[in-house]
Amino acid sequence: MTLEADVLAAYPADLEIPAGLVADKLAVSNAEVPRVLVVLDDDPTGTQSVADLPVLTRWEVQDLAWAFAHIAQSAAKPAVYVLTNTRSLDPAEAAARNEEVVRNALAAAADAGIRVGFVSRSDSTLRGHFPLEPDVIAATVAEVSGEKTDGVVLVPAFPDAGRLTIGGIHYMRGTGDAKGTLVPVSDTEFAKDASFGFSTSVMADYVAEKSQGRFPADSVIVLDLNIIRAGASAQDPAISAKAIADAIEPATDSTPIVADIVSENDFRALALGLEEAERRGKKLLYRVGPPFVRGRIGQEVRTALTAEEAYAGNTPSEAGGLIVVGSHVGLTTRQLNVLTAEHRSARIIEIDVEKLLGAEADAKAHLDQTVDAVVEALRAGDVIVHTSRLLIKTDDPAESLRIARTVSAAVVDVVNRTLKTFPPRFVIAKGGITSSDVAAHGLEIRHAIVRGPMLPGIVSLWEPVDGPAKGIPYIVFAGNVGDDESLAQVTRKLSTKF
Repeated sequence: MTLEADVLAAYPADLEIPAGLVADKLAVSNAEVPRVLVVLDDDPTGTQSVADLPVLTRWEVQDLAWAFAHIAQSAAKPAVYVLTNTRSLDPAEAAARNEEVVRNALAAAADAGIRVGFVSRSDSTLRGHFPLEPDVIAATVAEVSGEKTDGVVLVPAFPDAGRLTIGGIHYMRGTGDAKGTLVPVSDTEFAKDASFGFSTSVMADYVAEKSQGRFPADSVIVLDLNIIRAGASAQDPAISAKAIADAIEPATDSTPIVADIVSENDFRALALGLEEAERRGKKLLYRVGPPFVRGRIGQEVRTALTAEEAYAGNTPSEAGGLIVVGSHVGLTTRQLNVLTAEHRSARIIEIDVEKLLGAEADAKAHLDQTVDAVVEALRAGDVIVHTSRLLIKTDDPAESLRIARTVSAAVVDVVNRTLKTFPPRFVIAKGGITSSDVAAHGLEIRHAIVRGPMLPGIVSLWEPVDGPAKGIPYIVFAGNVGDDESLAQVTRKLSTKF
């Protein structure tokens, strides 16, 4: 068993860095021609670490123009999230979607007279289309602008959710009786993912494995905590910024660069170093977990929203709330069990996956019955809609994705028909693919503002600014974050029936 304290003992202590220092450095860089980070989010849960930023579920030029205008007019931090949902797509579809977003972002930026940088936001447990997505972004930028990418910076860490990178190894913090220990991510259920499994937690080896040797492990630049915290003894962030930029200097032709991260201060130190490297002329893309953007733009950590803040500016419906659970990871099932046990007044309705995958007429009839039951139950109180907990798996990744899409389409149908019949007080969607499809198609959200987290550092609240769900708080809840009580805690905060 690996103790976190023992692993960290080999490295310098934390270097205290205020978010304002990063924001000030960014403001200087942006003084002449502003730069906005366009975050291609492969599922909507990447917004859980930020606040008051625009998010798009569509990415036509006019959508990105709306986001750039919102940032300029509201003095929001310079980042916009584009919900690509590519983790639910096959590689060819994911590549095409990344290219389309980048082309449209570059076109909208040219019209607005701003610069853009690109962030490929993916999973803190290393699942997703890598290196495909940063490859496509780099190739598209080069084709459109002639600008070649020197380095792809990999930062999967998500300390709020217990995911840390130390010594170039990616870990999960142990929980319960294992608290205080570190578990290599390759030893967890996430490494066995049917579509995106992997065999190693050593990030340089992970890069070599996923790139099929195109990037050998020894070609990967590792920014370990000795570099990230180089200024710790003098409490001088400038020392760390120089050390990081110096380490990045050899990067060329999309060299992978892995960063150790344990704390928010490490994100800020990295942000200062990346800013210095880019000031020197390095062209970088980012492949990251959720909190990276918060650190990179110098945003303070937002405290969890209160119930009053969740409904601020809107008159909540008298209907019950709708909690939709699609994720099948073990943590989600435990959270669902706690919620159903504690929220005894809620109506529990199951979508039977076996019926969905059966005859078309049977599937349609099952969905019709489900919608009728949900609408009726919302008139009295909260409703928990969950897919059956038996996960139907195959050894074929493409077939696994097809099944996942079929199930998600059914969930979307139930939510959309419910919304247009009897709008709920709030909607919580549990699971990455589930929350993406519910946002874009179930609630028909096109533009929204991320207001902040419902729990510290995790679980995002979106405020839809257009469409039939305008004014209904929408909670994006990843399948793999929180503890067993978290889903119940968020529901209790929003509900008048709990």
